[in-house]
Amino acid sequence: MKKTEHRAIVPDGMQDLVQNWRMSPAIVSGDHVFLTGFNGCPLDGPPPTDPVAQMRIVFDTVSEVLAADGLDWSAVVDMTSFHVGLRDHLEDFKAIRAEYVCQPYPAWTAIEVAGFATDGVIVELKVVARLSEVNL
Repeated sequence: MKKTEHRAIVPDGMQDLVQNWRMSPAIVSGDHVFLTGFNGCPLDGPPPTDPVAQMRIVFDTVSEVLAADGLDWSAVVDMTSFHVGLRDHLEDFKAIRAEYVCQPYPAWTAIEVAGFATDGVIVELKVVARLSEVNL
């Protein structure tokens, strides 16, 4: 594959995102992978009311997308998290995030937002990863 080509990463079970939303769970462009923003809502149902449960869903979903192309959190170079009630759950988010990220830690920006498309969602995560030589 030439570095200038684009290709989608679509893990099993995420084909509806492509068909219904017209978006790829992730897109490879050059030597980077740009993930769609994933929120605390599971793909098969409504978001849990527990903020910690939503945060775990977010990180597990991102892990699944990365793994679909043979990557893990060590490939992540940048992340932006969006929060409803940022100050209310930032410490929980930081603790869960620490279970996934590794050194050198990715750049991170946390942003307070008014809301999301799905009622009850309180967090969304947007990630950029770098491909290894094996994945190029």
